Amino acid sequence: MRVFVYFEDSCEPFDIPPDQTVGAMKQLVKENFLVQLSDDKQAYHYLELSYGGAALQDSWALCDVGITSGSVIRCLIKSEQRPVMYVFNAVTGETLPVMGSHALLHVSVDRLKTVVSMQSGLPVSAFRLSMLTDVQLYDCNQLQDYAIEEGMTLRLDTWDGWVEFLQGCLLGHRLTVQSHLSEEKIVMRFQLRVALYIAASLGHLDLAGWLLERGVLAEEPVGVHPYRQWCHQTAHRDAAKCPIHVAAESSQLLILKLFINKNLLTLACRDPGGRDPLKIAIQHGHRDCVLYLANKLCSVVSLPNMSLPMRIYLQMKHWVSLGQKRVVSNQCQYTSALYKDRVGHMLLVDGFNQPHMCSRSRKAETKPRRGIRAKALQHLPPISNLLSVSYLPSKRSSPNLPSLQSVSPGDYKEKQQRWKQHRDDGHSDKTKERDRIVCMGNFTLPQVARESIPKPVFVGSSQKSSNLVTASLESLSQHCGRTPRENAIYCLSIASKFTEKPWFKQLSIARTLIRKQVHSVP
Repeated sequence: MRVFVYFEDSCEPFDIPPDQTVGAMKQLVKENFLVQLSDDKQAYHYLELSYGGAALQDSWALCDVGITSGSVIRCLIKSEQRPVMYVFNAVTGETLPVMGSHALLHVSVDRLKTVVSMQSGLPVSAFRLSMLTDVQLYDCNQLQDYAIEEGMTLRLDTWDGWVEFLQGCLLGHRLTVQSHLSEEKIVMRFQLRVALYIAASLGHLDLAGWLLERGVLAEEPVGVHPYRQWCHQTAHRDAAKCPIHVAAESSQLLILKLFINKNLLTLACRDPGGRDPLKIAIQHGHRDCVLYLANKLCSVVSLPNMSLPMRIYLQMKHWVSLGQKRVVSNQCQYTSALYKDRVGHMLLVDGFNQPHMCSRSRKAETKPRRGIRAKALQHLPPISNLLSVSYLPSKRSSPNLPSLQSVSPGDYKEKQQRWKQHRDDGHSDKTKERDRIVCMGNFTLPQVARESIPKPVFVGSSQKSSNLVTASLESLSQHCGRTPRENAIYCLSIASKFTEKPWFKQLSIARTLIRKQVHSVP
């Protein structure tokens, strides 16, 4: 087939086979247009082919992505800056590239942690940076003190037992976050603040709403770990950032609306640099957030007898909240120090204690589960015998145990046959009662299929055909490393990159990719 390649105000035809790959097509373009790509330490240049609004990958075949005879492919030379360094995230298993100029190698460690925090979504008090040789980087030092060179890989570690918890926060899974909270109340409160910070950074509405219901405040700083409360004065500056600030930085408009509707005082909350959410959104150029916050600040609050501008109302609310906190602290002085460091709490001294930020996985508690499982496997006595047993014996009287009865082998075989027939039937009153107890009134079990109901007969359907389909799906999963559902999502995500194509055309591209993978299965 013949396709046309448009490059630098010129269009040239190419006669290629339909199954030509994009990588081979790039080589033809380089030879025809005499393209020379320069490469240096700070940036590298590469050739990109685009069609339908999507950048074509080298492994794709032209016919698989809907390129037919007469199509026009755009060719561009792009340059990409090389990362100054890399950071391996032990929580997600990904390697984050740290972009910037060569001057980044001469900044302090706390500045690097700020950059990594904005890129990973984790607060600075939830991770540490170290070299691959397990040398920890302290915030007060410079990167050049550790002889860090360009292209070096650092490691990001979190608190021991926090890996699953942070993974649930990054994915927005509320149940995962809830199941991996610490049993220590003081540590759990810190984890909840960390979770709200991550939810505000990544825009997880469900998780953020649940945390607000738990009493976590969007205008409350994340702070430092309770084991490091004694050194909070020398903590990282960004430890005083609040979830409302990171939501404005990340342009999470829905999260901003959720926080402001929960408490209007978040509009006046200031970060360590003295900026409110509006100034943060302006500096980062998030137009939608700026419009929403500006409209909120310029609005009028209607009260029963008067109307006040929003700024005056916020100032009055701030005074009232300060007075309420002072009254509470005077009445209950011990509550102010309830969640601070006390005698008996663990303290971490850098360089002396064993490191507690090595990303060790949380150990599963197997003892209670084994006990419950063993208890569930015990054989229960019949219901008739349960009624005659006194489980609450008094001090004077002994419990009335059921008397043992002798059973002949013939009666036992007859009872066993009746029990098997009763189990196969599945429609007795006791079975329905047991199903009702299992349902607990929240949902209903599916109806039991009866043999008396005639089932539809499909021509050509057999057990061999179903086994063949199952075997084909298993071989496809082993070949591509994904389940059929994950593979369909992957192909649809590739097809959705062709933004200039209609939706039906994108769907056909996804079907073609899936069909190509099925045919390539050995």
